[in-house]
Amino acid sequence: MKLLKSLLAGFAGAAALNILHESVKHLDPDAPRIDLLGEQALSKSINSLNLKAPHGNNLYLATLAGDIMSNGLYYSAIGLGDKKNIYLKGAIAGLTAGLGAISIPDKVGLDDTPVTKTNKTKILTVTWYIVGGLVTAAVFNHLKEV
Repeated sequence: MKLLKSLLAGFAGAAALNILHESVKHLDPDAPRIDLLGEQALSKSINSLNLKAPHGNNLYLATLAGDIMSNGLYYSAIGLGDKKNIYLKGAIAGLTAGLGAISIPDKVGLDDTPVTKTNKTKILTVTWYIVGGLVTAAVFNHLKEV
């Protein structure tokens, strides 16, 4: 039961993260474009296997699905283990993911501009991941009472 609650909470956090990314990118030119970074990563990975990567809307949807799955599983770990300090765990998990999102792409050969374009972009990137971690913690905290 705890695993199911952790997974539900993790996917709620991932949904919140993606809603922020998808909404704010239409409103603010400095908003993080994690979707573009994900498309780069997915295309590069598929091409390295000598397969043809999807294009256009298919690439976008595949990237979005992969992002929700990977972040959902990552955030799910917040609910595993001791229930103490769940919000602190959520914030730390989000901070770690956000810092990784702005520091790892360049090191693996991706153009990190979509998440590092400006200082504001970097701050928003990290903030969105923290929000995802905190949403996960809040949902898990609520589910543990049910």
